Amino acid sequence: MTDTSSDYFDRIVDREKLQAYLESELGPAETFEVSHHQEGHSNETLFVTWGEQELVIRRPPPGDIAENAHDVLREYRVIDALQDTEVRVPTTVFATDDHSILGCDFYGMEKADGDVLRDTEPERFANPKAREAIGHELVDRLVEIHEVDYESVGLEHGDFGYPPGFTERQVRRWSEQLTWAFEVTAEEREVETLYDVMSWLTENAPDDDEYPSTLVHGDYKLDNVMFAPSDDPEIAAIFDWEMSTLGDPFTDLGWMLSYWREEKDPEPPTPTLASTFMSNEGYPTRRDLVERYERKTGFEFDNWKFYWVLAVYKLAGLGEMFFRRYLEGNSDDPMYPKMREGVPALAEQAQMIIDGEMEL
Repeated sequence: MTDTSSDYFDRIVDREKLQAYLESELGPAETFEVSHHQEGHSNETLFVTWGEQELVIRRPPPGDIAENAHDVLREYRVIDALQDTEVRVPTTVFATDDHSILGCDFYGMEKADGDVLRDTEPERFANPKAREAIGHELVDRLVEIHEVDYESVGLEHGDFGYPPGFTERQVRRWSEQLTWAFEVTAEEREVETLYDVMSWLTENAPDDDEYPSTLVHGDYKLDNVMFAPSDDPEIAAIFDWEMSTLGDPFTDLGWMLSYWREEKDPEPPTPTLASTFMSNEGYPTRRDLVERYERKTGFEFDNWKFYWVLAVYKLAGLGEMFFRRYLEGNSDDPMYPKMREGVPALAEQAQMIIDGEMEL
């Protein structure tokens, strides 16, 4: 869904300044159109037509944001570094930290063509063979990310990321993000269970020698990839790299699995964030996906409970930051107010996994 009519649209784009910037970067164009793509829930996405070019611009949301969140230039850096690798990324076009244009950092890339599977599967994939291939494609493209020689593409250890202590820092950082959100949201309602989950994760974070060191996407899931417009499922592009770094690849796997629904699962705690069509006949189970990942990488994903809980905890953290932005009037996303109930439900799901009431 796109929109150009709201006051919020005027907050995230100055058409005249953007037009002047694009002309300086790409040359003049007879056609200039810009719209707000409202499917995502984190960074803002603008669709731009500039002459014959179809572009996507990514920028952070307006207003106060948590430290390290919504880093679009980091997202640009990794996509640009991966241009000549096997990893499926869009073609980068420009990036700038000049805040005089849109009031923030932003970057542009070529628009990819295909389907993002959010609410349902396209008709051409509505069969057991294609459904199995969707799961396999998702795993295989994640394996390609984790196999990147990151230093050879300019994503240096100590600069782009620091793998030692990564997973422990993940727990700490997301706890800090939650604490930041609670500064405002606690006035509306408390989520006491999240403090128990926070303590469990802190006590159970794996040591450095329990995970390998790889490039990490940070938000790898089915609706952050685009499938090419062909009958055989093939991922054409991987999006949303803003949280990418160097660290523990199992955090990516746990995150992907947290969005993968099976028929045996209880109702999703946040229906607006969870697709359910993966429970249709033919889709691999979470266990199937893990076994394929282990076979392709040679890694052993033994500590699945920790990584699944961490993923749900991070999702709760995102939801609580969304809820703060809603309360402060810094978003028009209709999903954000639903986090009043959605985050407590996620906290309960994390506790269920800890207690063994949900299994991989």
